[in-house]
Amino acid sequence: MGKKNKKRKHVPVRLNVLFLIVFLLFSALILRLGVVQIVQGEEYEKELTQTANQTARIDAPRGVMYDKYGHTVVDNEMELSITYTNPSEQSSTDKTKEMLRIANELVTMIDVETEKVTERDKKDYWYETTPEEDRQKLLDGIDTSDMSGAEQYQTIIDQIGDEQINYNEDDLKVIAIYREMIRGYAGSPQRIKRAVTENEAHKVSEHLDKMPGVDILRDSRRSYTYGDTFRSILGNTSTIQAEKIDAYLAKGYDRSDLVGNSYLEAQYEDLLRGQKAEINRSTTRSGSVTENTVDEKLGSRGNDLVLTIDMEMQQKLEETLETAVKSSFGAYLKNREAYAIMMNPQTGEIISMAGYNDDPARPDAVKVNDTGVLNNQFEMGSSVKAASVLTGFHTGVMSPNTVIQDKRLELPGGIEKSSVGPGMGPVTYLSALERSSNVYMFYIAMRMANYEYAPKKSFSNLTDLNNAYDEARYYFGQFGLGASPGIDLPSVATGYEGKNGDPGNLLDLFIGQYDTYTPLQMVQYISTIANDGARMRPHLVSEIREPSTNGEEGSIVTQITPEVLNQVDMSKEDIQLVKNGLRRVVYGERGTAARMRKGSDGVEKVNFNEQFPDMAAKTGTAQVSIYSTNDGNNQTLVGYMPADNPQVAFTVVVPGISKTYKPNVAQQIGSKMLNAYIDIDENREGPEDVETVLEDVDTDPEVE
Repeated sequence: MGKKNKKRKHVPVRLNVLFLIVFLLFSALILRLGVVQIVQGEEYEKELTQTANQTARIDAPRGVMYDKYGHTVVDNEMELSITYTNPSEQSSTDKTKEMLRIANELVTMIDVETEKVTERDKKDYWYETTPEEDRQKLLDGIDTSDMSGAEQYQTIIDQIGDEQINYNEDDLKVIAIYREMIRGYAGSPQRIKRAVTENEAHKVSEHLDKMPGVDILRDSRRSYTYGDTFRSILGNTSTIQAEKIDAYLAKGYDRSDLVGNSYLEAQYEDLLRGQKAEINRSTTRSGSVTENTVDEKLGSRGNDLVLTIDMEMQQKLEETLETAVKSSFGAYLKNREAYAIMMNPQTGEIISMAGYNDDPARPDAVKVNDTGVLNNQFEMGSSVKAASVLTGFHTGVMSPNTVIQDKRLELPGGIEKSSVGPGMGPVTYLSALERSSNVYMFYIAMRMANYEYAPKKSFSNLTDLNNAYDEARYYFGQFGLGASPGIDLPSVATGYEGKNGDPGNLLDLFIGQYDTYTPLQMVQYISTIANDGARMRPHLVSEIREPSTNGEEGSIVTQITPEVLNQVDMSKEDIQLVKNGLRRVVYGERGTAARMRKGSDGVEKVNFNEQFPDMAAKTGTAQVSIYSTNDGNNQTLVGYMPADNPQVAFTVVVPGISKTYKPNVAQQIGSKMLNAYIDIDENREGPEDVETVLEDVDTDPEVE
């Protein structure tokens, strides 16, 4: 009886164990289901539903530039470009192999130039296309135990000889394509070739499925309606320079974007830049169902610029300078160059500016040198004397009634200084300006240094001497001489300031033969006098407009208003006195610019009319060294017209003329320039049509 009871109790224990095991298994299963559904459910759902997004950003054309009278100066010419977008998901080795394969495919479809292929490009290509064992042979005999991978790579590159990279033209074309491909950034289209032909585009488009990453995009190139006229000031575009990449990326640019990198294109980049179009392609797969959607955001062209430049006058001015430099006097020029600029003194608007340089040492160089007006610096000679006289008046060392005996000065050390000829006799400020007396200006300098002239008397007080230098430059700077002109361009020269200390150089400063200035600074200086002492900011853009549509002008976004940079300390009464003296330079019987009124000595007569009845001017001649001897002159001319209500101020600079050539070239150019301006004002015909020039875009700005 007892045994039976024991056996009956044993059976439920085993069942309990079994139930426990089953319970644990179900618990584990429930836990696993919870993990799958709750924790990993989203990931599994993604596997069932896959979405791929691709965004293409298409460049929009840049803004157009017009001249003052609405003539298109800079436009865009549409073209197609072949681009390559580096993939980001491939390994480095796989990516290189794929790029090389695509480069070899592309070279059979497009023609590429090989001029920019460098020795380093060839070596990199050799490294990537040469088996590992052959590359390692170049390290034989070299201890590489302490070298990193990068150091070993560079060592191999250094060991590659000319025989390894002696590639034929077909290989060079592959290298040219490959070098552009590797310069691109992951996910950003890199231009492989611009302006592809229709035939090339067809060939590439037929094989796009075999060349992942390659695409054909709408593109544009800057076109210049009037050829090289004013071309250098309009500026260039290029890919972003390495040192500026971070700044542009912060503004939303792509690494492969083209940006303005000089002059007006750079200055107004933020406005000229177009708004890119965006095409978002989305592919969604849910199980066996695939759905494609395309969302396109339209782009827009950049804002347009209306320039202050009169292209008709600009063409005439460039032609005038070229003709003058190529004429007979050109043989008497060191660098065969000349510069001129015209500005509205009341508004600061630049009307035209041109330079021409026919350097015999550089026969193939571009001869139009408009940027020389901004950046080339010269001793300007007597054309600065209006500032000298006003400085003398304002400091009280001279008065309108002061009379100076113009005769040769004897300075310590056997130095003699004088005006042209033996001496002019007694001169006032009027005759000093009319006849260009140096001695009158010397007396201003000496008196500012508290020096009373006596033959061979020494300058004893260096403090007074240095103060005179500083004071003179302070007042000259108020006219713009030696100061930043403030023009709407990224950077321009401000002239060279000589050292203080030498008394003779102080005297030379007051006759324009010590410090140097640019033609732009000179026209600002004479404009300040013409404008009764108000120094205006020069500018090249007058309006910023929304993109024009349907041939109609866009709405004005910004109107550039005239801006006074400073008012000189001199009184308007003193300025008027000096303006009277500048008029006598042209109309006085012994005026140094009288030939422009008379038409004599090879200078044509200025054809004044009712609108422009007269003018005021100041001539200049600075003795300079050419061909290592002191045998040359810089000829200069500044002025404005009409004399009483100036509407145009001008400067002409012809540097380095041999002393053996007597005619005044600056005045020859000045008369032709003013006559062209008057003729255009009377009968405007518009700029002459010339062949349009397309920009050769620099896609590799770091390479010289």
